[in-house]
Formats: sequence, C-alpha cells, structure tokens
Amino acid sequence: MSTSDNVFVATGESVADVAGWLAGGLGLEAVVDADLRDDERLFRRSTRTGVVGVLVRPNGFAVIDPEPDEIQAIDRYPIDVQVRLVGAKDEERQLHETTAVFEGLVKVRPDVPALLVHNLDTLVSAYLPGAGVHTFEPVITPDVEDVETWRSWVRC
Repeated sequence: MSTSDNVFVATGESVADVAGWLAGGLGLEAVVDADLRDDERLFRRSTRTGVVGVLVRPNGFAVIDPEPDEIQAIDRYPIDVQVRLVGAKDEERQLHETTAVFEGLVKVRPDVPALLVHNLDTLVSAYLPGAGVHTFEPVITPDVEDVETWRSWVRC
C-alpha cells in the first residue's frame, strides 16, 4: 500500500508561492514543523473522514537531463504536492483525497499543468491548460515504457 500520493505541478513559481495559492484555494491549514527544510511547506486539511497532510516541496523525483531510457512524465514538473492520510492507512481513501487536491488545484489555477500520480508508479490523471483533464485507463506508469500513451497529456 502506498503511504502517499502526489500531484506534480509545472510552474516556474517557488514552493512558497505555490503553497500560498494552494492553501488559499483549498482551505489548507499551515502546520509548524521544525523538521521541514526551508523549501518545504506543510499543511493539513480536515475531511469528512479524517485529516490529510499536504506537503509542498521541490520535486526530488525528477531527472533534470534524463537519458532516453530514463524519461518520466514528472521530469518537467518542478513542484511536488505530496498527500498523505493522517492516522490509519486506507489506499482507496488516500487516492480519493489526492484526487480532490488535484481537482481543486486545477480549479484554482487552470493555467498550471498538473499530474496525479499514485504510489509513484501509476499515472492516474494529467491536466493541461486548454486540453482539460485526462484519466488514464487502463492504468499506466509515469515511466518511459508508457511514454507514447502519456506524451500528448504531459508537459514535455
């Protein structure tokens, strides 16, 4: 089971700027945590079924200049919005809450491309301004083996 899911955001804005508009648009409450790095922002969000943690940080999973066999859909998305349930783990609920963050982000900032990735190994949905949201069915990876499927829905 995944411990977190991610929404990757393609913008030239800083983590602090993205965190600001995301928190304002989604009603996130800032969390003070002495263990955060300077380029990380932590929030929480109460839902009908519990609490969700939202960590906004630089995308540490991207490969800046990948070899052809290392290309990932997330490489040109410099911001990572990690979503994690607080307390008991429930993979289905976690994906539901991450989807809500993804949809909220698209609504708040329709000018910003975004990817919804489950467990870092499944590309669930992609959003491109002007093209809308595309949900991948059957499931695919964000990796090079599925590049022909996701290429037209990902900022390259």
